[in-house]
Amino acid sequence: MAIKSKFYWDLLIDDRNGQLMLIVEIKRKTNVSSEWASQFRRNLLAHGTVPKAPYFLMAFPDKFFLWTDAEAHLEQSEPTYTIDARPLLQPYFERAGVTAEQISRQSFELIVTSWLADMMHSEQLSENVEDSKRWLIESGLYASLVGGKFVHEAAA
Repeated sequence: MAIKSKFYWDLLIDDRNGQLMLIVEIKRKTNVSSEWASQFRRNLLAHGTVPKAPYFLMAFPDKFFLWTDAEAHLEQSEPTYTIDARPLLQPYFERAGVTAEQISRQSFELIVTSWLADMMHSEQLSENVEDSKRWLIESGLYASLVGGKFVHEAAA
C-alpha cells in the first residue's frame, strides 16, 4: 500500500471572495539571504503539492520574501520583494515580551498570523503609507488581503 504524502503549508489565505490568494511559509531562522530563500522555495515546490495562489510569502523574524504572480512563475528564483520585517513585527515581539532570537517556532507563527490578521481587518492603507509598508500597496498584496480569511485545512 502506497503512503500518500501531502505538504501542509504554514498558512493559506483566501481573499474576500474565497479565492486562494497567499501561501505563507514561516521559519524562525534569521540572516537568510534571498538566494537561500529562493533555493528553499524551489525545494518546497519540487517536493510538495502547491496550491495555485498569486502570492507566496516566506516569513522570517528579520525578513520577508514575497513572490508575486507566484502561480504563473512557479520556477521564478528571485523574490519580487525582499522586506525588512523588523519594523513590521517589532510591536508584536514587544507585546509577547520576547526577542526574535528568543522566540519559539510556534510563537513566531502566532506573531506572523497576528500581523496578517491585522492586515486583513485593517482600515484602507493610504497611498502615503510609511516606507516599511509600501511594498504591501505596490505588490497588490494589501488589497488582496483586506477582508480575507485564513484557510483551515483539516488533517486527514
